[in-house]
Formats: sequence, structure tokens, C-alpha cells
Amino acid sequence: MQLLSDEVKGFLGNSSMIRRMFEAGIELKRTYGEDNVYDFSLGNPDVPPPPEIKTAMLEIAAKSDQPFAFGYMPNAGENLCRSALAELVSAEQNTTVSPANIVVTCGAAGGINAFFRATLTPGDEVLCIAPYFVEYGFYAGNFGGILKPVMSNEDFSLNVERIAAAITDKTRAIILNSPNNPTGKIYSRAELDEVGKVLYAARKKTGRMIYIVSDEPYRFLNYDNCEVPSMFEVYDGTVVIGSFSKTLSLPGERIGYIAVNPALENAAELLGGLTLTNRTLGFVNAPVVAQQLIAKCINARIDLDIYRRRRDLMAQVLTDAGIEFTMPGGAFYFFPKSPVADETLFIDALLKERILAVPGRGFGLPGYFRLAFCVPEKTIANSAESFKKALNAFR
Repeated sequence: MQLLSDEVKGFLGNSSMIRRMFEAGIELKRTYGEDNVYDFSLGNPDVPPPPEIKTAMLEIAAKSDQPFAFGYMPNAGENLCRSALAELVSAEQNTTVSPANIVVTCGAAGGINAFFRATLTPGDEVLCIAPYFVEYGFYAGNFGGILKPVMSNEDFSLNVERIAAAITDKTRAIILNSPNNPTGKIYSRAELDEVGKVLYAARKKTGRMIYIVSDEPYRFLNYDNCEVPSMFEVYDGTVVIGSFSKTLSLPGERIGYIAVNPALENAAELLGGLTLTNRTLGFVNAPVVAQQLIAKCINARIDLDIYRRRRDLMAQVLTDAGIEFTMPGGAFYFFPKSPVADETLFIDALLKERILAVPGRGFGLPGYFRLAFCVPEKTIANSAESFKKALNAFR
């Protein structure tokens, strides 16, 4: 008796490597102890939230005996939260954004799903830049969309010619994730402007709106003070989707937002659709406590220097081991090149040295692997000899 759909059964089969890494990690830690296993597999922020969060939580708890303290609220979000988000997005995008252009969501993932539900017709294509966050294919596929990866350049910058060639009359959106997961790449204003020109030309040719979905949960994690350009200035058909999972170390609170470019013609129609889908997908409204936290702590930040030190230390460990990589400008990942074409063989070698990493093929680029450096500096430093031993197995 079949319990699952064929599609979901296929998804489970394809995710076996991730499950294997998870299970292998449990066994390694049981055998060798937590301190002797170097787990770089998951991007789970370990930096504590800033102190403002604790203060705000105590203030919220003090009002918990009031009627409707945690009741339902408008599907687009609580007014104070939307107002705070509008100020934040206005500053980041160098564009005046009204609270009416904000929909508060259950994390960035909830925002992307609400957007695709509102805009995709089955068979529509969604472009993304490879390598890419593995869940994008699921998010588009949830609503009949087809994810169409476009390979980046060798240094992970945008290949605009390939993007232009990938556009068809079925193209509905392109996802741009900067700083990027898994590479840490921050796209330049010049290359983004070129993408904008390509999309304007494609719209004129097809007569169909093509959106940019600017997925920005890592915007704050910018280690070299590079410009993270305003996507609202780049293209009128942009929606910015963000969260506070990394900025405030609140991934479990599931709080994010969609911001619609006020320059978009008939933006109110899109916002009405997003508010509807935010409700009908079962989210109803984003968590009320998290919304109150954001309203109170919109300008708080974790200590960026913690991650900057870890990045620099990870770079030194990989350099000393002789592993080739492109230095990430943001996020908290390295995406090094495997010493062998089949990176799963190197993943196995790393496992033998008690290092957990994720193969690049899961991100659309075989021959590479991902390391998440949101782990203590001690873990990174102590992994140095294990990386060298793993690499020596292929020399």
C-alpha cells in the first residue's frame, strides 16, 4: 500500500545523502565525542541573539495576561511590525517603502512560497543561479513551477548572457540570492543592472511580467563592507524577501517578510494576492510574538565580528590544507572545489576524518562541497589536521 505520492517519494530518495550525513554525524559524535567531530553540514546560526531580544521578550511576557495578547491579527501582519519593516527596507533599498507594501511572513521560506502561490501558473519557469539553495526547486514545484538553473561564472558571479539565453515565454521569475547560499558571493551593482536590462527587454518582447525575487536573509552578513545593491533601484518588478534568522539569530521563530517595490505598476494587486496566499497556505499570520520582537528590535544585530573571525580562520585552515576555494564575501558558507571530480568521494574521505560536509551536487554544482562555518572557532581550528589527512588520501 503506497502511503506517499510518487513525487514526494522521489524527493525522499534524492535527499538520502543529507540523511546519511545527519545519521553519520550522530554516530560519529557518539563514538568520538562532540569535541572530536567537526560538523560543517548545517547552516544553523549558533551565535546568541542580541541582548535586546531578551529585554523585549520580558516586556512581551509582562503583557501576557491582557486579552488578545497573542490573538489573531491581520494576515499581512501587525501594524507596528509592518511599519518597522518598512523603515528598514526603505533604508536598505534606498527607496521610500510604505507599510502597505510589506507582508509579514513565516520566515523567508514562507514568503517565497506565498509569492509563488500568488504568481505561478503550472508550467511557469523560475530561473535561479547555480549553485543555489536546494529548497528553491521544492518551493517552485509546490505550485506547478519548474526551476531552471543558470550556471554562474567560475568565480560565482552572474553570467548575464546565460541568463538572457535561458528566458522563454514561460519565464515568470528569477531568484537572486545575494549574499549567496552556498557560495557567499555578493553580486555587484554593474552585473545586476545588466540583468535588469535583460528583463526589461524580455518583458517588452513577451508582454509578460517577469519578477526578480531578491532572497536576502544574509544581507547583514557582509564581511568586507561591499555594496549590497538596492534591488528596487535595479528593477521595478522586484520583490525583496528577507528574514531575521541570521540577523538576530532567530531561525526557529520563523519571522520574515515580503517587500514589494513601490515602483511596480499595480503593486496593490500583487500585495492583495500575497496577503491572500499568506493566509490560505495555512500560515494565517506570522507568529505574533516574533512580530512583536521585530517591532521592538528592528535595529538590533548580532556581533558580525564573530562570523568574520570564523570566516578568516576557515580560510586559513583550507589554505593550509591545499583546498581550492573562492573567498566568500558574505553569508556563512564556503563552497570549495573538490580535489576529485566526484565530490562524494571526497565527502567520504572527510567523514573518515570526522568532518561533515555537504556535496555540491545538492546545490546544482557537482565537483564542489559546502562547509557552514556557523560553528565555534575551536571546531574550525581543531579540524585543520583532519582536512589535511582527507586531502592527502587523493595525492
